[in-house]
Amino acid sequence: MNQSEIKNVLNDKGVNPSKKLGQNFLTDSNVSKWIVDQLLPTADDVVVEVGPGTGALTEHVVGRVRHVILVEFDARLAEYQQQKYEGREDVEVHHCDGARFDTNLLLKYGPVKFLGNLPYSSGGAIMRNFMKKPSHIVRAVLMLQKEFIDRIVSPPRLKSYGVLSLRMQSEWESHPVKTVPPEAFHPRPIIDSTVMVCKPLPLDKFPTYDLRLFDELIRRGFAQRRKQVRKQMPEAPAWEEVAASMGIAETARAEELSVEQWIELTRKYDDHPLKDIAQRPDEVFDVVDENDQVIRQESRATVHAEGLLHRAVHILVFNKYKEVFIQKRSLLKDTYPGAWDSSAAGHVDSGESYTACALRELEEELGIELDEEEIQELAQLSPSENTGWEFVHLYLARWDGQLRYPCSEIETGVWIKLEELEEWVRARPEDFASGFLGCWKAFKEKTNTSNEA
Repeated sequence: MNQSEIKNVLNDKGVNPSKKLGQNFLTDSNVSKWIVDQLLPTADDVVVEVGPGTGALTEHVVGRVRHVILVEFDARLAEYQQQKYEGREDVEVHHCDGARFDTNLLLKYGPVKFLGNLPYSSGGAIMRNFMKKPSHIVRAVLMLQKEFIDRIVSPPRLKSYGVLSLRMQSEWESHPVKTVPPEAFHPRPIIDSTVMVCKPLPLDKFPTYDLRLFDELIRRGFAQRRKQVRKQMPEAPAWEEVAASMGIAETARAEELSVEQWIELTRKYDDHPLKDIAQRPDEVFDVVDENDQVIRQESRATVHAEGLLHRAVHILVFNKYKEVFIQKRSLLKDTYPGAWDSSAAGHVDSGESYTACALRELEEELGIELDEEEIQELAQLSPSENTGWEFVHLYLARWDGQLRYPCSEIETGVWIKLEELEEWVRARPEDFASGFLGCWKAFKEKTNTSNEA
């Protein structure tokens, strides 16, 4: 679309570009096509574009990929896009604030590419919504004001280095690839824009660490950036010990520490007892017969290696919004690393009851302390290859508080609506641990007949 066409659309829809909303519409068609080309679109891709506006980028992506999801905040422009692509099954339009869009809706598509000429006023919030873990974004091509991109890629010891830098550099590899001058937009902004390409960092780039604690510590550190880090950190362990063990000055300030050092700080201040223990190979389980009767005890390693029948529990945790929490298993797990699983799950220890195990797993994996009467046993699953030759008892629990999980066991997690989870399971069962799929099937069967949730 050229500048004349874009102005006609804006006039027709009664849109007077808002400076407050950061509405600057790209009018250079050559630049628009070049930006979309950086997405490396293929016929099998799913692309989500935030802030399509009049469609300067959209027209270069529709028809080149399998599916396009448009998220537009301005009701008049959302209506324009809906009318333009009415009848096309490969395009869906959402009238929504990109910073509040339910990104769980993307999970059923698997890997997704992210495109946007993001508004200057809310670009950071939109990026955080779509790109914080858990995210299925595998490539992003974004245009924002140059100063914002400079903050993302800033090295330590510069004024531009801060929380935004660390959040992005801890999870994404970001490269500015083009500067776009003001004259390429209507209306013209007063500053240059930059196009940036982002890719997820390799999974082994950093050691395992608690994502939420990392975010808490960097926000503390930069809350008063001129103060020394020691004044912002938790009381234990002692800062002097932490600084000495890392070889950094006790007087260091937040902006002097690299992303690697902030991650190491997070590991030092993580006091979760299981932070380095994904599973214990010396665990002893009860081996059972086909009637779930104990016949002897064996180590975890032996039970798994020989496919012996043993016991396990799965727990589905719901909140007041009737959403269920599901976890993404750590890459350190010996089975199904990186797969999505029940809220909490684990093996029954030798001599332990199923219910006692469920209560223990809730506390160890999620930091939830409940009594026996606060959980409900819903179903029992017979051992099979899909359950890992486990007799599984499935429990339900309710929790509306904070969750705290060990990074060695759980990479991240998400609260998700039941209908969204069902769509995801149907579309991509390969994303889930097989034990969860069996539990999810049992949950649906039981709740359909008893209305329990």
